[in-house]
Amino acid sequence: MAYPHLCAFIKALENHGELKIVHQPVDPYLEISKLTDAESKSKDGGKALYFPHVTGSPFPAATNLFGSSRRICLALEVENLDQLGERIRDLIQTSPPKDLRDMLGLLTTAFSVSRFFPRKSRAKTSPCQEVVLQGADIDLFQLPVLHCWPQDASRFITLPLVITRSLSTGKRNMGMYRMQLYDRRTTGMHWHIHKDGSNYFNEYRKAGKRMPVAVAIGADPATIYAATAPMPRNVDELILAGFIRRAPVPMTRCVTIDLEVPAEAEFILEGYVDPDERRREGPFGDHTGYYSLADDYPVFHVTAITHRKSPVYCATLVGRPPMEDCYLAKATERLFLPLLQTVFPEIRDYWLPWEGVFHNIVIVSIQKEYPRHAQKVISGLWGQGQMSFCKAIIVVDDTVDPKDPAQVMRQFLERFDMTADIMHAEGILDVLDHSSPFANFGNKIGIDLTARIDGEPSRSLPASPQTDAAAVATEALLSRIQQQCDGVCSLRILEGNGNRRNRILVAQVQKQPGRGGDYFTERLISADVLTPYNILVLYDRSVDIQNNSLILWKLFNNVDPVRDVVMRQNRCVIDACRKWPYEGHDREWPDELTFDV
Repeated sequence: MAYPHLCAFIKALENHGELKIVHQPVDPYLEISKLTDAESKSKDGGKALYFPHVTGSPFPAATNLFGSSRRICLALEVENLDQLGERIRDLIQTSPPKDLRDMLGLLTTAFSVSRFFPRKSRAKTSPCQEVVLQGADIDLFQLPVLHCWPQDASRFITLPLVITRSLSTGKRNMGMYRMQLYDRRTTGMHWHIHKDGSNYFNEYRKAGKRMPVAVAIGADPATIYAATAPMPRNVDELILAGFIRRAPVPMTRCVTIDLEVPAEAEFILEGYVDPDERRREGPFGDHTGYYSLADDYPVFHVTAITHRKSPVYCATLVGRPPMEDCYLAKATERLFLPLLQTVFPEIRDYWLPWEGVFHNIVIVSIQKEYPRHAQKVISGLWGQGQMSFCKAIIVVDDTVDPKDPAQVMRQFLERFDMTADIMHAEGILDVLDHSSPFANFGNKIGIDLTARIDGEPSRSLPASPQTDAAAVATEALLSRIQQQCDGVCSLRILEGNGNRRNRILVAQVQKQPGRGGDYFTERLISADVLTPYNILVLYDRSVDIQNNSLILWKLFNNVDPVRDVVMRQNRCVIDACRKWPYEGHDREWPDELTFDV
């Protein structure tokens, strides 16, 4: 049976031993965030947290509700996340799409047949409207809204279900866009330019009309998840929620605006966005692990707050992975695989590593059938929905499990030919990508690690080393390179290099004016002592280069695939450091998230 509301899910978590109740009073300014961050990064995602006593608010709060493999499966009522994809696959096989347009409409058609459209609540008074506050009674600061990270501009609603309706088509959208509290009755509305909410807002702006907006905070878990899913435009996320929960989402009409909201929600914020009003929003500690920068965004004016008699405020904390959003994104990865395969039937599986924060890298396995098949897939993915934001795509054969990092790394070390296996492109990037010199677009890279077949040129790989590169004493190597290059602080010979054709050396360096990335690149790529290593990766001195997850996260976040990768004669240097104005990077570089101030 579907969870009827959030509290039913919280009770289920408690029954399964997945809930930790924090009985002492806690402050929404940083304290809840610190506790949530520590819990998220504990073994297997820790527990969901429930705070019955929040300073300054009459309402309890809950965090990390979805932040483990077990909890996300409990939330979506499956034994494993691939079961969601299999349900989608069954529908596709029942009515296969004829073309891309059919594929985009498939969800609506399939769910319609299955009768998962949202329906009107039968309750005389919907639970979300048991208490109605209007006029002078509206006070957003009564909610236990979190101030998540020290440099955040204010308190932010981080798990809102923002409901809008297209002015031209009447189609509904439910997305998740953070909301900065400005005062008792206004917030920011952080619509990225590529999102459906922003597209609908532009319709109202062009028409010069005020846009009605409703925000649900706390709902049944399938509805919360659906707001995060990258659905095709004009496909209602509430239909996806009904599909997942196997029951329609009951809806009720708002009190002050002409929109419908989930009747079982904990809180509802009703209001509007003025088409010509902007206000400074941010910075905000984001899921990339960095602060997203301040910019001007639309303003949401609250006309009513409604809520249950005993509501629970739910929030999420995002930051450097792994955190709760990783598990929500993993559900999307598994759910949408069958839909991706309708357009690319050669794709066998794919994986978006957490360190790539779900828009920086994807690894795809394909059944290769013809020359340059991998390049065709890469190009196609860059033109496909949310995949168009992906900065790096790696393609492997279907004999390789893309979710196994060891298998992928082995293919890279044994096969990668940097003179023939790379393709570059320029296109849109996620607005949170800070490595590009330009906001919202930049360079992309595709890497083909599939086996060569007839019709493809053979690879030109480096010669095998005469000695085992991993056997070289790192200390002796560091001493020799420091004589030729000031600012090299430490080295690491990456495990698994051995006698592989490609061998990776990681260097920790100290940049300063006059000694930027070009300085280290020129000296290290020409150093005779480093010739056994054809791939050199540079990191800032503050980075622990012994931490594999950390160096991957820095690599995927900090590198522009063209500007920061210098290749010469089958050797390359990759600059994964922070970029500075004295290196020619004039765009502001965000700070990394930390509670240390």
